[in-house]
Amino acid sequence: MSAGGAGAAAGAAAGIAAIKASGVIVRVEPDDFVGLVQRQPGALVVHATGGFFSTDYRYLTSYKGLAFYTKARAPLDLPSGTELVQAKRIWVPGG
Repeated sequence: MSAGGAGAAAGAAAGIAAIKASGVIVRVEPDDFVGLVQRQPGALVVHATGGFFSTDYRYLTSYKGLAFYTKARAPLDLPSGTELVQAKRIWVPGG
């Protein structure tokens, strides 16, 4: 295997390991994310900002045993009563 091929294989293996370590993360559109939060009075949502050239807003919550993630260009209008936790960073595999 060439050095480039070995590096690609190592990168793929690291990605698989990250997914296994983090569990199941379901990526949804921002409107669908808000809909999930509306189904849970007092939902806990983790929030962080990111981006290189422009700011994006990242959100993570759990619902029925799964973790849901979204990224939006503007802050989401979450229901009143949502418990919002500010994180320094949210990282998801492939994210």
